[in-house]
Amino acid sequence: MSIQEKQNRIIREFSVLEDWQERYKYIIKLGQKLPPLEDEHKVDDNLVRGCQSQVWLIAELKDHQVIYRADSDAAITKGLVALMVRYYSGEEPDEIISTNPEFIKKIGMQEHLSPTRSNGLASMVKQMKIYAMAYKSKLQQQA
Repeated sequence: MSIQEKQNRIIREFSVLEDWQERYKYIIKLGQKLPPLEDEHKVDDNLVRGCQSQVWLIAELKDHQVIYRADSDAAITKGLVALMVRYYSGEEPDEIISTNPEFIKKIGMQEHLSPTRSNGLASMVKQMKIYAMAYKSKLQQQA
């Protein structure tokens, strides 16, 4: 599934939910489905800076695709990071770097997140792109 198809699917999923109370419940459910990170990865070096809650994010490169794993100590934040992991994980570094999560605006999420959660979400995206840039550089060095 392409990153654009993932984006369209997320927009469709949220469009069938009637209000933001249902959407928040859905976001929390996404977080509950996210496999927890092992304690060895819940270290300061893996914390996403700029999040009010604790969010740990790790990445690895497999077959030229970046695979993200994440966890959080807060239910809604864990759901948000689960959504971002689902969106960007499995994509090539160039795709991650060049594609922004437009679904955030299209489903109205920005207007319904507190300023601190909105900043945290932006920090997650930024950190994911930083990992992608590092892996792009690594791939270029290997070529």
